[in-house]
Amino acid sequence: MSTEDHTDAGEELAESEAGRPLPESEILQSLIEPFEDVSWHLSHDQDVVVVPRERFAEFGQAALDAGFEVCVDVTAVDWMRKRQHRYDVVANLLSHQHRLRLRMITSVPRQEPSVPSLTPIWAGAGYAEREVYDMFGIDFEGHPDLTRILMPDDWEGHPLRKDFGVGSVPVQFKDSHKVR
Repeated sequence: MSTEDHTDAGEELAESEAGRPLPESEILQSLIEPFEDVSWHLSHDQDVVVVPRERFAEFGQAALDAGFEVCVDVTAVDWMRKRQHRYDVVANLLSHQHRLRLRMITSVPRQEPSVPSLTPIWAGAGYAEREVYDMFGIDFEGHPDLTRILMPDDWEGHPLRKDFGVGSVPVQFKDSHKVR
């Protein structure tokens, strides 16, 4: 993935000593530099970091320490057959004091859909993680109450997975032919 694919024309990028692209923001540079396995790019003028799954919570704690006080949302994307890893878990972070946003993404394999929980770091992430668990079936290791939040407790499956059957219910409208 080249830097040119993710930046706007004419934008200057800082580079670490290792030659990897870094944002111009000193706050983001100091957050990302210690994590050699974290990559950064711009997507629609928003800073995005791709974090290895096993370091998701560790990077989240570093982001909190760097001034990202709020985890605005946690969600997931089901790539089904389009990528090697089926899911991405996405956390959107906000720093009021630095007036910055940061999107944190990690890939999750289909065989072991789990990722470290951000709830111990930002308590407000708890409900969003429960929703991702309920809708996609992704476990959040270390979550204090990972239970269904939208679907009934006895519901089978995860409705936002792309391979979840939608089913059908026949509907009879007035003055139409009979449904069999």
